[in-house]
Amino acid sequence: MCITEVILTYLYKKRKSMYNNGMKKFFVLFLSTVLITLCGCAKSEISDTKFLLNTVVSVTALCDDDTLDGAFSLCENYEDVFSRTKKGAELQKINGSNTEKEISSELSYVINRGLYFGDVSNGLFDISVCPVSSLWDFNGETLPNGEEVKNAVKNINYRDIKLSGNAVNLNGKSIDLGGIAKGYIADKLKEYFIKKGVSEAIIDLGGSITFIGKEKTVAIAKPFYENEYSGYIKVKDKSIVTSGVYQRYIKKGDKIYHHILNPKTGYAAESDLLSATVICDSATDADALATVCILKGLDGAKELIESTKNTEAVFIDVNYSAYHTSGLLKSGKNYRLKK
Repeated sequence: MCITEVILTYLYKKRKSMYNNGMKKFFVLFLSTVLITLCGCAKSEISDTKFLLNTVVSVTALCDDDTLDGAFSLCENYEDVFSRTKKGAELQKINGSNTEKEISSELSYVINRGLYFGDVSNGLFDISVCPVSSLWDFNGETLPNGEEVKNAVKNINYRDIKLSGNAVNLNGKSIDLGGIAKGYIADKLKEYFIKKGVSEAIIDLGGSITFIGKEKTVAIAKPFYENEYSGYIKVKDKSIVTSGVYQRYIKKGDKIYHHILNPKTGYAAESDLLSATVICDSATDADALATVCILKGLDGAKELIESTKNTEAVFIDVNYSAYHTSGLLKSGKNYRLKK
């Protein structure tokens, strides 16, 4: 039997229905980010979509119901680790603390990668951004108070966080892992499916997309244009993450305040990029790198990705021009990884 296509319009209707029941607007905006097609021969395919990790989680896999349910259970378990808002979550309990705390290996790993990308980005990617990110409500239309933002920025500095093995001292800082944790969870779900013998799967954690199995085609959204695309990438067994200024924002007059915050100012990053799509083996790294690329802008983003092993990217700038790194071949709007 051939695997049925995972059709964009199906995802759109499903997520729009969830949005109409109270989900945040960016979940609907993300629908245009990816168009995924599965083709090949296999036994059966099942899929499900749930609201977890403060996002819409969609998983399609060649597996039985118990295996798929297990994947969603893993998401729930990780929410109890990485959520900064869920009462009783591991991160929520240690945030703002001033003494050394023993933490799980999962939380330690993600914090460590977050600190690494802080160094890579010269502080533009800062997991201690929580004092500012908590002020912004992109579900509403109200801007945070300027004085509050100014004061919150003073409490941001990832370099104050001290991590040694599974012991961490936040030195009063509060962490927001929203720019990296979903990628880590996607990597762990991929490991889970492979251990279960699953030969094909699509793991979509609200924009962090991980593939198992045969070559897939992913469409890169044209920013701010619903159901229009700037290009298409063919990939196999890779993770793809798109960060874009169009995904969550507040518009006041002609100005857009998007969700990719510069921790040095507390406001939306002023960038010449509208979106960055990163392709690599690790969803954890792709998640963080896509955000870093927006913060750095086109020239800095190209330099960063070109210097990162086994990693490629497609960038859409403010003029809707597309640029790609040297490890991609381009034919028209189609991109493919070089062999």
